Amino acid sequence: MQTPTKTAYLAAELRLPTNWLDYTILGIYFVVVLGIGFAARRSVKTSLDFFLSGRSLPAWITGLAFISANLAATEILGMAANSAQYGAYTVHWYWIGAIPAMVFLGLVMMPFYYGSKVRSVPEMLLLRFDKWAHLLSSALFAFAAILIAGVNLYALAIVVEALLGWPQWVAIVVAGAFVLAYITLGGLSSAIYNEVLQFFVILAALIPLVVLGLKKVGGWDGLTDRLTAEHGANFTTAWGGTGIGSANPLGANWLTIVLGLGFVLSFGYWTTNFAEVQRALSAKNLSAAQRTPLIAAFPKIFIVFLVMIPGLTAAALIPGFGTSDSGYQYNDAIPYLMEQLLPNGVLGIAVTGLLAAFMAGMAANVSSFNTVFTNDIWGRYVEKGRDDAYYVRFGRLITVIGVCASVGTAFLASSFSNIMSYLQTLFSFFNVPMFVVFIVGMFWKRASVKSGFWGLLAGTVAAMVNYFWIYKQGIIDIPSDQGANFVSAIVGFVAGAVVMVAVSLFTAPKPAEELQGLVYGTTSPGMSEPPAAGDDAWYRRPALLGWGAIVLAAACYIPFSF
Repeated sequence: MQTPTKTAYLAAELRLPTNWLDYTILGIYFVVVLGIGFAARRSVKTSLDFFLSGRSLPAWITGLAFISANLAATEILGMAANSAQYGAYTVHWYWIGAIPAMVFLGLVMMPFYYGSKVRSVPEMLLLRFDKWAHLLSSALFAFAAILIAGVNLYALAIVVEALLGWPQWVAIVVAGAFVLAYITLGGLSSAIYNEVLQFFVILAALIPLVVLGLKKVGGWDGLTDRLTAEHGANFTTAWGGTGIGSANPLGANWLTIVLGLGFVLSFGYWTTNFAEVQRALSAKNLSAAQRTPLIAAFPKIFIVFLVMIPGLTAAALIPGFGTSDSGYQYNDAIPYLMEQLLPNGVLGIAVTGLLAAFMAGMAANVSSFNTVFTNDIWGRYVEKGRDDAYYVRFGRLITVIGVCASVGTAFLASSFSNIMSYLQTLFSFFNVPMFVVFIVGMFWKRASVKSGFWGLLAGTVAAMVNYFWIYKQGIIDIPSDQGANFVSAIVGFVAGAVVMVAVSLFTAPKPAEELQGLVYGTTSPGMSEPPAAGDDAWYRRPALLGWGAIVLAAACYIPFSF
């Protein structure tokens, strides 16, 4: 792990030559964001409106919001950093580490989530298991959401200070205040409509970097020639050097990539991360909810090029990029290219896109945090049975608290030169154990009421022990942080599954009549609702969309496999 470069040094080396035009573009964006918040406020009349947009949004809106919530600054900076550090192996996080899980969420899990009318992912564990599994999952998710929101704030602070010269505290306060304002005003609807806007702003920021970066290095051939000469042939392939026992920049073999990333981490994130699932739960009907992650899967397939190519370009332009000798962190790939390549005006769009990405990621985590804390913790165990207006007021209050807490967690990310490694570490701790509880509970009727709590606890503890003791203390030699994350995810999954099976064998299962709509092979009335008018068109068929996304993602591997 590289030692982070000091922010003051970054500010001196990467300061952008911004002018009035760039700041005008940025100012217009902030005005539009607040305008959307005020407009959405008129639609908030009940707690369902505030936390789930009244379950009224069309699939294309929720689909774009779904991918935008994921396309946060941590995704942009982190995946560009991944590419500068590990090369073309970054494609695995998209084509095997996202698409299959997104399709599984849409085709298999959304009928359970949406059909049961739950307001959150942890609430499903209350229905399938008991209050202890529900309370533990709610607490773990709320804690993780604040940590991840803090990552976005930290990343924003170091980048804005470096690029614009704003002090860190100013960047944190400004971004936090705007996110707080539009979520507090309009709830989830405000967050979702802003995420749709942010999606297009982010694309407008990344596309010029890709085009100008490739031009700078002599096109794709020039890029691969430079990288091959500097890092070896495996740096520009997806599977080169991933044989068991082989060395490669990622520090992982094909088995840990497929199982650790492609199954455990990927499915753990996409199927149980409420910051994403919440967007699908706000859809107007079951068909729209199923299509939400499937619509998002198609841009996800191609977004990898917009974040990978800038990272590869930075690695090609500066030998040893990311090492102490170069003077840059891996996280500096995007800021470095912005400073080197973009003219004024385009620079303003890029800065706006970067800030939009920060706010999209933070808003997704804050809006999911306020929903889980209000409904699953406060409303379920502290203040039960209050009137609906009370929970709307409390939701707004806990949003303020959540943003303030995110400021406090922002600097926990400062020990990682690659913030994507930090995020993957959090996912292995919190998302993977929840996934194993879901998957065992959903496909095994015999899984007992008590097994949910103990499986979740065992999986979380096992993943942490593997990372902090076995990896960090050097008990077993794992070549990289990312390799350790893959192993931690596998360990957490196996530990959670084994404990669930063991506990289930000695404790009573849930009565069969209470498992309707909660276990695969059973249905509930909400899961069998008739399709809405027009939902039978081919482009609205979830199965066709899902299999189409998988085939397209698989085809994209072909040019990177040789």
